[in-house]
Amino acid sequence: MKITYVLAPVFLAGALASPRPFLRAAPPQGRVAVPSAPPIAAPVREWTTEQAVTSSVREAWKLGGKTSEGFFEIVKVLTEISAEKRGLDIPESARAGVVAGNWIKKEAKKDPDQLLYVIVDQAVQHSVSKTAAK
Repeated sequence: MKITYVLAPVFLAGALASPRPFLRAAPPQGRVAVPSAPPIAAPVREWTTEQAVTSSVREAWKLGGKTSEGFFEIVKVLTEISAEKRGLDIPESARAGVVAGNWIKKEAKKDPDQLLYVIVDQAVQHSVSKTAAK
């Protein structure tokens, strides 16, 4: 199951706002391009599934290193758990991702102290039923 397609729009804005080193201008001829910063290492997952399941929205943001990528990783894991427990197949469509992403954003803003898993579980149910109806 590919969760990346389902919830990717949730953090698309964050990804678009991040630096894009591949868009740098080409150096003048005769010069060698030297990167200004070392390459960014892949984030190390420093949390357990149990921690993710029992975290509020606020705690999950901190658990994910206060980055959209880290938070999105937690959301992906919680989505997989929810879909597995409910016996659902997540639709691999942009529409399902937008529906789930909007649901998560709306509910998380309402009460950042509620469990993130509850929001994700509702989003999974909401996105599956909305996209199945179309």
